[in-house]
Amino acid sequence: MGWKLKTVQTILSILAFYVTSAVGEDEQPRSECADFNNKTWLEYHQQGSKLQVQYLLLTRKNTDCASLFSQESLSNNASYFNSSQPTKIIVHGYRALGSKPSWVKQLAQALLQVQDANVVVVDWVYGASYAYNLVVENYKEVAVQISVLINQLQNHGCKLESFHFIGVSLGAHVSGFVGTLFKGEIGRITGLDPAGPMFKGADKYDRLDPSDALFVEAIHTDSDYFGISIPVGHADFFLNGGMDQAGCSHSRFLSIYGSVICNHMRALHLYISALNGTCPLSGIPCSSYEDFLKGRCLGCPGRCPRIGLLENSGITVSPLPQLEKLFLLTTSAPPFCAHHILVQLEVSPLDKSAEVQVILRTEGLPRTEQKLRLKSDSTVYKRVIGHPVPLCEIDSIQLKNTGARFYRQGDIHFVSVCISEFPSVGEVEPLCVKKIDVRRGAPWNHDFVQLCWNY
Repeated sequence: MGWKLKTVQTILSILAFYVTSAVGEDEQPRSECADFNNKTWLEYHQQGSKLQVQYLLLTRKNTDCASLFSQESLSNNASYFNSSQPTKIIVHGYRALGSKPSWVKQLAQALLQVQDANVVVVDWVYGASYAYNLVVENYKEVAVQISVLINQLQNHGCKLESFHFIGVSLGAHVSGFVGTLFKGEIGRITGLDPAGPMFKGADKYDRLDPSDALFVEAIHTDSDYFGISIPVGHADFFLNGGMDQAGCSHSRFLSIYGSVICNHMRALHLYISALNGTCPLSGIPCSSYEDFLKGRCLGCPGRCPRIGLLENSGITVSPLPQLEKLFLLTTSAPPFCAHHILVQLEVSPLDKSAEVQVILRTEGLPRTEQKLRLKSDSTVYKRVIGHPVPLCEIDSIQLKNTGARFYRQGDIHFVSVCISEFPSVGEVEPLCVKKIDVRRGAPWNHDFVQLCWNY
């Protein structure tokens, strides 16, 4: 664990140089608008202070121009803050070398598009800019300062259940500790890939957990490195198993951002996309990602939990589940939505191991590919595949016998090839084609449009 933490710190320090140098002139705030503290990292640390927290406010009356927010501005009626509206509080995480989070405005505006609310952004950049282990020592103090603001807002008529914290990475645990200070009476906490280093083995009191708010949800996208791998809320969405997101390259060194932080930040970008509401991003409860991919999950009683602002993510059962793992597949680009297609293959007994490639095609869209390894001791295989469109918009399916070197099986005889929506809706039968022989180097194709007319 120690080597991973040191690696994280080194990578983030390098990353900060690129992020800071990549900020263009169009990102500079207008003079009349508030922004993150603009002291240089060196100026701030020369003052010998470890922590400085300020707040920025965005509402539908000033969506493009944040204002500084404090108890004084609220008392002097010099603020757009409306205590009768719900309040969203955005908390960023670790910031190497004091670089400000460039995504805040986009997230705030997406929230305001969906709901008329106060959006309060917590700026603790310079407290978040030391070595990672020192920043972790600061996060509870940040939470205490935020709790002072919450107390002040309560005095102005705000209800605890009206607060929704959205914490990114380490900000998720800051939000969780605020919830602890208020004995879990905060309305909602959303953790966007909650930080993993130094938190996976921590006591629940020291990290985000379901007792921190009336409803706690988390979106996991980098659980094998920067993010946490364990469930921490009432509902935990593990995208593509919680790691190795589509479009985040691991095979080529394309850029610092692309290879290091793409997976970790995917939770944020997907959440913003979900708020825009172009398509539903629903998770399917399952005991493990492996069981999910093998089609062993039964679906949901009613509607499956959905990422976004639905009350309790759309969960209607009472009491709420705790630490429920929800799995979904996504595509590589916004809006990230993938339709879950269950591919079922039944083969005649094999003499040797084999490998088959399944390809789903829809005109005008990238094809979806999935390789399956076939063994001599099994005849039935199931795999859930994410495709950009629903079942009956799939134009064709193709099978390739790709076995070579280690997979020396010759012809493969398929008793049946079936595809269906996953999880299944009602008692709808899957679409099947039977008795197929696939030779190496001779792909088999089938057009499913005709069958879909009667689906």
